Amino acid sequence: MSFTKPFLAILLCFAIAVPVFAQSPTQGLTLENGHGFIYNLTRNYRPRDVSHVSFEDSPRIDKLMRAGNIYLSLRDAIALALENNLDIESSRYAPKLALADLQRASAGQILRNVSTSISNGPSSASLNVLAGATAVNGGGGGGGATTNNGVLSGLNVQLAGSTIPNVDPILYISGGAAHQTQILTSTTFTGTSSLVDSYKNLTYGVQESYWTGTTVALGLSSVFGYNQNATTALFNPYDNGSLSLSITQNLLNGFGLAVNKRSYHKAKNNLKANDLTFKEQVISTVAGVVSLYWDLVTFDNELKIKQQTLDLDTRLYEDNKRRAELGAIAEIDIIQAEADMKAAQQDVIAQESQVLQQEMILKNYVTRGGLDNPVVAVARIVPTDHIEVPAQESLIPIQELVQNALINRPEIEQNQITLENARLDLLGVKNNLLPTLSANVSMSNAGQGGSVSTVPQPYITSNGSVAYKQLGPADVNQFLIGGYGTVLSQIFSRNFPNYSAQVTLTVPIRNRANQADLITNELSYRQAEIQDRQLHNSIKLNTMNAVTVLRNARAAWETSVVARKLYDQTLAGTRRRYELGTSTILDVVIAQRDSTARQLSEADALNQYQRARTNLDQTLGKTLDDYNVSLEEAKRGVVAREPDLIPVAGGNR
Repeated sequence: MSFTKPFLAILLCFAIAVPVFAQSPTQGLTLENGHGFIYNLTRNYRPRDVSHVSFEDSPRIDKLMRAGNIYLSLRDAIALALENNLDIESSRYAPKLALADLQRASAGQILRNVSTSISNGPSSASLNVLAGATAVNGGGGGGGATTNNGVLSGLNVQLAGSTIPNVDPILYISGGAAHQTQILTSTTFTGTSSLVDSYKNLTYGVQESYWTGTTVALGLSSVFGYNQNATTALFNPYDNGSLSLSITQNLLNGFGLAVNKRSYHKAKNNLKANDLTFKEQVISTVAGVVSLYWDLVTFDNELKIKQQTLDLDTRLYEDNKRRAELGAIAEIDIIQAEADMKAAQQDVIAQESQVLQQEMILKNYVTRGGLDNPVVAVARIVPTDHIEVPAQESLIPIQELVQNALINRPEIEQNQITLENARLDLLGVKNNLLPTLSANVSMSNAGQGGSVSTVPQPYITSNGSVAYKQLGPADVNQFLIGGYGTVLSQIFSRNFPNYSAQVTLTVPIRNRANQADLITNELSYRQAEIQDRQLHNSIKLNTMNAVTVLRNARAAWETSVVARKLYDQTLAGTRRRYELGTSTILDVVIAQRDSTARQLSEADALNQYQRARTNLDQTLGKTLDDYNVSLEEAKRGVVAREPDLIPVAGGNR
């Protein structure tokens, strides 16, 4: 007897299970450290070590420091945020989570919830008495998360619909041994009053489902050394086995690639949607850094204005003291000048506090460790850029701006992805309305082999009496003599084939739950369409408003510049008249206050203009282009550009 077929059959059975060990892991999520045959064989059952988060700042901030100051340009502030901001770092995990969800969907499993929320970042410091603590704490790397305006928010998992097949193959192995004793009331058929059976069994096989709604199962069950104490058994012990192949196909509910792969298609859509969410977070963070930076520049300018006012009030107070000593003015003028000087000192102190708070908020937003590093914590930020107003605003038709916003805003594409996912859910729910109709085809081959029993068997002699004799190979079916190799040879030679076919139909009579699921999904889809229209309308309205706000902000700034120049001339004239004795100290104080107010108003108007420009860029989806931000560098967390040169002491950048 040839043993080639049995061993080849065993190898083929295990070869079916090879896909179980050939599943490739999700790339970019885990670190692979093992190697070797055993590791490769068991790698799908080992946990992956996901790399830890580093909370060390990039070396860029050290390159920007000199003599306890951080000389920071806007470009470097954005670069620091791309490298260190924790909102962006957290958002980097969203595409990886979506990639893991895609791997899960490729195995035929339902999707898990994937968050698509973004953070708008902290607000700038305020001059209110208790605003300092709130503003600084608000800059703790997030400033509160907000969800997207579109219907993508949350990526809710839809559990309704036809069942999705598990396309990962399953290998099962079961083995054991048994010893059984059965009490009998008659010895006619077994020759004993207590039948004792003992055997060992082994069952193994593979099962796999496919996107078409097909399930295939292949298994081999075997019994080894089946031994019993029955005196009438011709073969004792013996082995037997059966190799079976079963194919089941859904014909109505759960039939078709589109229905069964809907979760996989949603996972691919969500992967793209999470890339868009990351882009939206980068846009939000860059816009936040720009606002914080220009606010710091404005606060610095306001501090300089208030310091100049304090210097003027101090000189006026000193001059009045000398003039009072000479009897040129009354004592009340000294008191008035001193009161103005003290008020100016308080304004300077308050403004310095606001600048310090703004610096801490900005440092906390562009670093990973926040203010843990004492060197960074005590360092002062010296902005090296200033707000520039173009000579003339570019004239672009409003309809063209609206069209650009609809093309560039990531929320538009996110909503389209959500609508597509809703249509995929509808496909599964509609399919679940159908009855369940399945066809099954089964084929099996059996085999048996054993040794001739050594117990003498009865037979009838020629004179009609009963006698016993030891059986030999010629007394039994020689085809069944042998061991487990004989069993396998019979199985794969298909000596004892079995076939069966079956059709099963299950019809839900009222089908109310599935009807309700379909109504719910259709209504949700209509709501999604309404929200998509609302998003389009909102973007159009916001674009028009942003253009109007920018125009008004520029007009307000231009007016403030003219007013400031006028009041500067008025102050200079009032001081000159006061020195000549034709004006009072009260006139000087009033002119000084008006001039300071106009300078502060001009600085605030300039800041509002810059905010309007930043808001328009963000509304049009041009923030990354305007500031030359690379999404690839943002994903890596490394900006290739070298830091700007630190300006020479006493000079400009």
